[in-house]
Amino acid sequence: MSDKKNEYVDSDMQQFANKLGLVVENVLQNFEVTSFKGITFLPDMAMHFGSFVVKEDFTRVTGQSDLVEGIGIIFHDILENHGNNETENRKKNNTTEPPYVRIFPYTISQTLQFKKNTQVSHVSISISAQFLKDFLKEEADYFDYLFDRANSFWIEELMTDDILRTVNDISKKEEPANLKSFYYKMKAMELLFYLFESLKKRESAEHLKLNAKEIKAVYHVRDKIVSSLSSFNTISELKQTAGMNEFKLRRIFKQVFGMGIYDYYQHLRMKEAARLLREEKLSVSEAGYAMGFENLGHFTRVFEKHIGKKPKKYVQNIQQN
Repeated sequence: MSDKKNEYVDSDMQQFANKLGLVVENVLQNFEVTSFKGITFLPDMAMHFGSFVVKEDFTRVTGQSDLVEGIGIIFHDILENHGNNETENRKKNNTTEPPYVRIFPYTISQTLQFKKNTQVSHVSISISAQFLKDFLKEEADYFDYLFDRANSFWIEELMTDDILRTVNDISKKEEPANLKSFYYKMKAMELLFYLFESLKKRESAEHLKLNAKEIKAVYHVRDKIVSSLSSFNTISELKQTAGMNEFKLRRIFKQVFGMGIYDYYQHLRMKEAARLLREEKLSVSEAGYAMGFENLGHFTRVFEKHIGKKPKKYVQNIQQN
């Protein structure tokens, strides 16, 4: 990117941040920003999206927003998805973590870890709690934990195909020539619809009030799971990683990630198996063995449960498209 284009992008980011009361001056030096666009629908909502390459390892702690009782929603992909380059990007970034959505109140600082040379793309929505509640209308009661001022929530959801498609529409398609703000507002609402449609499938349960230490601990557990998808870490190992008892760990993990520890492991495991079939062109047996399965019948059953198709059917559909 040219220095002149960098100046325009940095200026756009600064102007957007100023509108929301965010501080970014000490952050920009760590990124090579390849694209950025910010749209505000204040006082209720704002959206920004873009992509960047991380120049140095660093940690960013997010701050407050001027949105009243603001809620942050980040649709995050650790890769730039440009067709055939996706496989090489995954190898380069050394990650099997799938795209995810993170929902958090601005009252809790979010700690983000960035690794040098990692490519990142994202769509982020900042929204006032009352506007979101009005948007959800009669469904809002199901998501009381988002609107209880005394409750410090933290939610992470894996992207569904509908969410991922809409994120790609926003971040990778050319913007319309006319009615741009209207277009982006409709797309933001579309994202919210698909996200809350997915969240509604979670089991209803009383939400614990979480503190920063507990959130950090449960992410250490998640990272340990992600780092070894071909074999499951024992609960004893994960308890030690989290520094909490098994009951509390299981409850907080399910509250944050929407499924139990082992189900989450199996889900990521099958997502990775699907990637091996789709991108690495492995055979069904090779993908199963790579994911630690000795019994391919068992692999097929688990794959179908989490992906929705048997592995052979999944491959056939890819070949037909």
